[in-house]
Amino acid sequence: MLPPLREELDLLPGPVLADGQPSWTLHDPARNQFFRIDWPTFEILKRWAVGDPQRMAQEVSRDTTLQMDATDVMGVVEFLVQHQLVRPQGADAARKMAQQWHRQRGSVWSWLLHHYLFFRIPLVSPDAWLGRWLRVARFFGSTSFAVATAIAGVAGLFLVLRQWTFFVNTLVETLTWSGLAGYAMALVVVKLLHELGHGFTAKHHGCRVPTMGVAFVVLWPMAYTDTNEVWRLTDARQRLRVACAGIATELVVALWCTLAWAVLPEGTWKSAAFVLATTSWVATLAINASPFMRFDGYFILSDALDMPNLHERSFALARWKLREWLFGLDEPVPESVSPRQRRWMIAFAWGTWLYRLVLFLGIAVLVYTFFFKALGIVLFVVEIAWFIWRPVQMELRAWAQRWPTIRKQVRTRWTALAVLVLMGLAVVPWPGRVTASAMLRPLEAWPVYAPSGARVDELPYAEGDAVSEGSVVLRLHVPDLELRRQALNARIEQLRWQVESAGMDNDTRQRMQVLQESLATAQAELASLRTEMANYAPRAPFAGRLRDVDPDLHTGQWLSRRERVALLVQNDSRWVVETWLEEDVVHRVSAGDTALFVTDAAYGPVLRLKVESVDKDASRTLSRPELAAPLGGHVVAREKGGQVIPDRAVFRVVLSVQDMGSLRELTSQSWRGRVTLHVQAESAALRYARQAGAVLWRELGF
Repeated sequence: MLPPLREELDLLPGPVLADGQPSWTLHDPARNQFFRIDWPTFEILKRWAVGDPQRMAQEVSRDTTLQMDATDVMGVVEFLVQHQLVRPQGADAARKMAQQWHRQRGSVWSWLLHHYLFFRIPLVSPDAWLGRWLRVARFFGSTSFAVATAIAGVAGLFLVLRQWTFFVNTLVETLTWSGLAGYAMALVVVKLLHELGHGFTAKHHGCRVPTMGVAFVVLWPMAYTDTNEVWRLTDARQRLRVACAGIATELVVALWCTLAWAVLPEGTWKSAAFVLATTSWVATLAINASPFMRFDGYFILSDALDMPNLHERSFALARWKLREWLFGLDEPVPESVSPRQRRWMIAFAWGTWLYRLVLFLGIAVLVYTFFFKALGIVLFVVEIAWFIWRPVQMELRAWAQRWPTIRKQVRTRWTALAVLVLMGLAVVPWPGRVTASAMLRPLEAWPVYAPSGARVDELPYAEGDAVSEGSVVLRLHVPDLELRRQALNARIEQLRWQVESAGMDNDTRQRMQVLQESLATAQAELASLRTEMANYAPRAPFAGRLRDVDPDLHTGQWLSRRERVALLVQNDSRWVVETWLEEDVVHRVSAGDTALFVTDAAYGPVLRLKVESVDKDASRTLSRPELAAPLGGHVVAREKGGQVIPDRAVFRVVLSVQDMGSLRELTSQSWRGRVTLHVQAESAALRYARQAGAVLWRELGF
């Protein structure tokens, strides 16, 4: 005899399924869980009192158009027993229930693991309170309020676009500790309104809202509202409204606060509106709208497609398809859907897996970063083992169960061959290429700078002119220096007159030594000033040609401190290419390796190069700012104290040009371009193993 059903279960009418058959909803009020059942399951439950699976199957086949046997009935029985929807029978029923409870709870370590990854804390029972305020809340769901919100949103966005620069600057200014604290408070307010949106909408459609509280996902708090009662609703559009209510509430807050920020005067209220607006936009678009996690976007998509448990159903299809691709098992499809819908669900499952892989790896890194090292490593391993390795292990276990069938398939051999080929490609060393930004410059060159802010008085030479050794390349005028020179000349003349006339007067005769020392000091200052002023009339240290002269430079123009004016290139100077490479690449580069260089402007020939030297020590500063990422280069760096500091360890590599004759088109100036180095062969597996080893070595503190 079949076990009796639990008496408190409710059987409720459900929506019509996609294939046209009716459905019902089985409600377990003790756990507030809902199970959707199809027509065959309903017919079996109607005849549950018969007790004999064979007779039940015969009656269903006789009274309906369905054809089933005892196996179908036993499948339903297994489902009901598994989900504890039948009453336990027999003398050992209590023992079996206790064993099942212990299995579900697991060990102490399992309990700690589950509660570290996810647990809920119910805080309030809001059903009565929601009922009292429902009349007020209905105003915010009315058509008139929706129209007003749409108008406010359009106006607010239009006004923000007109003040976009100010809006962005305000966002940057709020990225401080106090600003982040404001965002945290705003997030609490927005999430509370979000959950109230779910609760009021569910209450509007006649559903009970038993609890609201906080759920912790990897110790990160998230508000939640228990709206399982919406499964009582037979209209899918009503469930969709409940699912959309949270995001809709956040969008309403975002639109009205955006308008408020645009029209309010400067002050506290304007700042509060800005924080609420930006928090609502980010929380809605970046987090809640994602269908790849079990947030609102997922439930909205599930209700819109009328596909409960979309993740699990898609995952089952994707696993089935993966086994068919790899082994050709020809197993039955887990779910009967149209080919188009099946392809969509499989693609959705793969997208979800990739999204979760990136997300869980990021969470693992954050967990490792935020906790002290020993605990961080343990929690990092837990994240990887539970979220990434555990699903892989479950699939491998399914393969092991099917191994007798898998090893007989022809496609299995092809899959094994493909795996071996890929492993071989990963292990075999392959000739590599490294591409980076680089500077083509003369080896013997003298840059002409303005020592400080000065005015151009004379430009004796133009671009490409020959300059003889010792010639004045540029004359600059500094009014402060000129005024000091005139003042010193006047003082020297005065002191000389006083010294020369000292013998004519007793008072000045007694001060003669003081006057002579003052005169010597003034003359020394004048000599020092003349030396300083000579820096503003630089002379060529060697014969060469003037390059990189600004074509817009003219007399009377003011230059800033350390502004480069030109580059004096020595006659018959060698030209080299200079670049910086990161530590995970530079070990593959050695002297004698060949390379190619092409300018960014694609002007001139392709230059053949040879590596001359590779620095053994990392560069503390980047002497060629043109290669920094903010200026279009490849080196991630930042400016600090007037110097460009690389964010990661980079090593300087110098390459010489092999064919100097091909430089004739390029020696008019220095060029930035791309250099491609032909580096030592290395397998991909060895490269990734070296990087992983380096990270592990660094994090262990060696």
